[in-house]
Amino acid sequence: MTTAGAEPSRQRRRGPELEAALLDAAWDELAEVGFAKLTMESVASRAGTGIAVLYRRWDNKDQLVLAALEHYRNSHPVDLPDTGTLRGDLLAALTAMGEARAAFSAIAAATAFSGLLASTGLTPAQARDRIIGDQRLSRVRAIYQRAHDRGEIDLERIPPAVLAMPFDLVRHDLLMDLEPLKPPRIRSIVDELFLPLVRSHHNGPGQAGAI
Repeated sequence: MTTAGAEPSRQRRRGPELEAALLDAAWDELAEVGFAKLTMESVASRAGTGIAVLYRRWDNKDQLVLAALEHYRNSHPVDLPDTGTLRGDLLAALTAMGEARAAFSAIAAATAFSGLLASTGLTPAQARDRIIGDQRLSRVRAIYQRAHDRGEIDLERIPPAVLAMPFDLVRHDLLMDLEPLKPPRIRSIVDELFLPLVRSHHNGPGQAGAI
């Protein structure tokens, strides 16, 4: 009965829908049993498909797990706030990021240090870039663009590393503590570290205090 019932499901899922189902199954398996115990066979079983379907897309479990981590992050985006000020946007965005990414960071860190880095030969920075890609700044640039349009900042004068810094610090804290950041830490990142740097690059006398 189980086999007969599974076949129609395999027939219906094709293309992106099938790939998403496979990556969802890989994420669920990773979260439940961890990287060391995850196998291509266990993911195929969880997805209700044959193992050959996985091997047609990924050469091994390392590539599958990297794809599953990236897929989970892309399919669970953090909402970008629009509070009307750069400070308000950053406080809200960093808080939401900490709350939404705590579990993801814990699983990603456990995966990396339980064998993924060793088996792939990737450095932590390379694994981060593989999972996050160009999203480290591209999505949050909307926050900065709105602030630029309001006259709060001059994007042409601020180095990309400064713009990335608040979000990189949140990722660092999530990796170190594996829990959402406390409000005082969020405020410290914004008020004591980021905004003073932004003001030092501001191109407009008398306007920096509006941030």
